[in-house]
Amino acid sequence: MSGESGPARNAPLATPPDRPLQRDGRLKVLLDAGPAVHQSAGLARYTESLASALWRHCRDAIDLNLFYNRHSGHRPPDSLSPVPARTLTLGQYPWRLGVLACQLLRAPIVERRLEPGSIFHATEHLLPWTARPSVMTVHDLIFERYPQHHTLANRAFLRVAMPLFVRRAGAIIAVSRHTKQDILELYGTPPDKIHVVAEGIEERFRPARAEEVRRVMESHSIRRPYLLMVGTLEPRKNHALAFEALARLKAEGRPHCLVVVGSKGWLFDDVRKKVALQGLAGDVIFAGRVPDTDLPALYSGACCFLMPSLYEGFGIPVLEAMACGAPVVCSKASSLPEVAGSAARYLEPMTAEALAEAVLQVLSNPQTSAQMRAEGLRQAARFCWRDAAMRTVDVYRSVAGGAWEVGARIAQS
Repeated sequence: MSGESGPARNAPLATPPDRPLQRDGRLKVLLDAGPAVHQSAGLARYTESLASALWRHCRDAIDLNLFYNRHSGHRPPDSLSPVPARTLTLGQYPWRLGVLACQLLRAPIVERRLEPGSIFHATEHLLPWTARPSVMTVHDLIFERYPQHHTLANRAFLRVAMPLFVRRAGAIIAVSRHTKQDILELYGTPPDKIHVVAEGIEERFRPARAEEVRRVMESHSIRRPYLLMVGTLEPRKNHALAFEALARLKAEGRPHCLVVVGSKGWLFDDVRKKVALQGLAGDVIFAGRVPDTDLPALYSGACCFLMPSLYEGFGIPVLEAMACGAPVVCSKASSLPEVAGSAARYLEPMTAEALAEAVLQVLSNPQTSAQMRAEGLRQAARFCWRDAAMRTVDVYRSVAGGAWEVGARIAQS
């Protein structure tokens, strides 16, 4: 074990562990910050934003510490630098497999290296065995619903690990009602164990000034007018459908290009080949991962934001786009209606023709576009990380309140 304030490497497991309560009445919480340290997509945004909101707004209720595996040598983002951190150094794959092994064996491999008495919050789908109260956030069950969109290795790992993690966790946070329903249907989890806590929107996502939009466009070689997609490049995001819709828009004489923002995920090479096959090589701009500070301007400059995704656990880019005043056209799949409400145009049916038609309705009618922008701003304002943090603290209280023994009993299940 290494880190700023971590216990000795061979620190013994307390038996029984101390209760997760400080003398001042605050709950001691150890939150896995790994996604914010090592990733760049939705899990990273969730973990950084939630941890930051807990630190800013809930220190009267919890004593927060971060935990992460330092396998990459990276450190938490600057927004989390004030939060005390405890670390472990282990390769990425040994860490993942080790977490699963310690759950299968009920072995305190990680437990004895952690400060006693803290609630452990797993912010991604990776929960070590622990006798302490634990909370796990479940973002989605895509690997169950759309297994063809995961690599074989990841699918195999999750199919063994997730049912076990869900069963062993003291409480589950689902980021949407749809995710809760998936957990209920697929794993038979007791409903009162699952708490729906929606994600929030960061304050920096707001309509950008025209000069900022121009600067960011120039820095990424983007021309106007443009449509926008944001998210990891993987098949379930349905970029292929967007490319087909763009081809239809070009056939209608529309000058728009499609800007695709996001890091490459898995199984995307065949999808990307469709750009050339559709004759869109000059009309699809793969911007890659852009600095987070540039995203509000990119959203603000878009004529329309597209998210024809097959499945989303939450769909935070929809929320970000609305907060920046971009009209949104998205699928009606999974959680997206929970996020977009009545402010978006939905695809019915899920075809390239329907997507092109929905976008044309936005582009052709300034009044419709203006109304969608206004409704989107109101919808986005309903989601707040401060509220998410306070509701998360309620979940911590539910696993800590009078039932440390419950955590130990779940760990033995």
